[in-house]
Amino acid sequence: MQFEVWAPEAGSAALCTAGGRLPMERDERRAGWWTAEAEAADGDRYGFSLDGGPVLPDPRSRRQPDGPDGGSAVVDQDAHTWRAAWAGRGLPGAVLYELHIGTFTEAGTFDAAAERLGHLVELGVTHVSVMPVCPFPGTHGWGYEGVSLWAVHEPYGGPGGLKRFVDTAHGLGLAVVLDVVHNHLGPSGNHLPAFGPYFTDTHHTPWGSAVNLDAPGSDEVRAYLLGSALAWLRDYRLDGLRLDAVHALADGRALTFLEELSIAVDALASELGRPLALIAESDLCDPRTTTPRTEGGIGLHAQWNDDFHHALHTALTGESQGYYADFATAPLAALAKTMTKAFFHNGTYSSFRGRAHGRPVDAARTPAHRFVGYAQTHDQIGNRALGDRLAAGLSPGLQACAAALVLTGPFVPMLFMGEEWGARTPWQFFTDHTDEELARAVRDGRRREFAAHGWAEEDIPDPQDPATRARSCLDWSEPERDPHARLYAWYRELVALRRALPDLSDPDLESVRTAYDEEARWIVCRRGDLRVAVNLSGKPAAIPLGAARRRAGGGRVLAAWEPVRAPGADGLLHLPAESCVVLADS
Repeated sequence: MQFEVWAPEAGSAALCTAGGRLPMERDERRAGWWTAEAEAADGDRYGFSLDGGPVLPDPRSRRQPDGPDGGSAVVDQDAHTWRAAWAGRGLPGAVLYELHIGTFTEAGTFDAAAERLGHLVELGVTHVSVMPVCPFPGTHGWGYEGVSLWAVHEPYGGPGGLKRFVDTAHGLGLAVVLDVVHNHLGPSGNHLPAFGPYFTDTHHTPWGSAVNLDAPGSDEVRAYLLGSALAWLRDYRLDGLRLDAVHALADGRALTFLEELSIAVDALASELGRPLALIAESDLCDPRTTTPRTEGGIGLHAQWNDDFHHALHTALTGESQGYYADFATAPLAALAKTMTKAFFHNGTYSSFRGRAHGRPVDAARTPAHRFVGYAQTHDQIGNRALGDRLAAGLSPGLQACAAALVLTGPFVPMLFMGEEWGARTPWQFFTDHTDEELARAVRDGRRREFAAHGWAEEDIPDPQDPATRARSCLDWSEPERDPHARLYAWYRELVALRRALPDLSDPDLESVRTAYDEEARWIVCRRGDLRVAVNLSGKPAAIPLGAARRRAGGGRVLAAWEPVRAPGADGLLHLPAESCVVLADS
């Protein structure tokens, strides 16, 4: 087997195995690379020593059995026998479901999560969006402080566990998208700087020095990240990648890393003969992120739409702090704008940023499936002081309204695990840092952050306390009892409607129409021959649906949270408080 490592500044390198140290030779074809041949089998441990220094894990390690600081292990990618024949599944018409392996079940493993995938099939979702699974110190964490970007967190089940999970999902007809983090690495267990200029002080980020995408040595760093992304898609048969915080990628090159990644993934999709998706998390409100490369864009396939979330959240909760402020001024107007124009900030002033922000979306040329819409995500729950979900403060009726707007809206809908039954378990920020000083700094920093916003420090959960993670695990007994069972049935009904009615997955963003009354707190969205009416008020609403509705004879109720009649001859829809309905024109 050939072992290789990029270490351009090293004077010597050695491969370290159970049999001892084997000097490595420079690769004459590739500057900075060292190679060695040695016998190895699946599971054999190894590492590299530079200039006689300590043994370090392989930057391209496929397995870290003892965590990021331990030795690497050889992985035979052909050892898994794939059972499911899988042709892939694209994003148009999809319904995504975001889950965290460590809290989806109490066991917190791939195998335990796979046993619950039947629930998602019953719900009707099409894609499972899995939060990061790269190794990080300790057992439990969100995954965004991962290192070893080619490996799989061992406590979850390692490479074999991920393959079994994906295989099970595919056998059930579910596509799998994996969240990957390229904009930073965790503060502990990161050995990349010992090998080469993986980071640069040319740019600075909230996490310190930036990943080196444009400074000297960046060709190999980009190749490292590209290789990792393609390995996830090829070796684990994943259907796409969710790219964390792409706005934090400091990259001044003419051909950006994201565009290079887009080119490589599209080429791999062509080679494999199945669709592969790149879904960006971006704070830029820039449609060029998902504009095809042939039209001058970066060419990613979709992006999360936080503006839609913010508008919906303020309309539901009345919250107006921080980045919610601009949306809270007229939340239903903001919601209507995002449902028809995608971005609220499309060149408008952002008080949170103190400047104009965003760029308009060309609704005539941009399909709605370029955007992912949601009422809740891991970020929007977990970054709150107490990790409280919408269910902690909203009635079942308002939760049903949120579901209606997401699942019948123009964008690719996404649910966060447990949302579909109004889970009462929080999803809090938790860590398991093995470095006590780092653990203390994270704990104290989080408490100071929320204390500045009026929280008592003692009320902020300790991220290092195992009870914080335990509280965040889903309670799978909830869906079996009311009010959870009723809400779950409503989500199932809406997902089934979306899959059955072409109007609800129509990608024509320009055809979406809305009407609303800010004071009365109702909004109506038209999707082809369908109307979705939502009353967020605590009082019944009489909603005028217009002459078109009257000529159609009142229409037909397809789904309703509370009993409701189709509009009469006067064209008025009488909708109960905190309720919603889906109507067909005939």
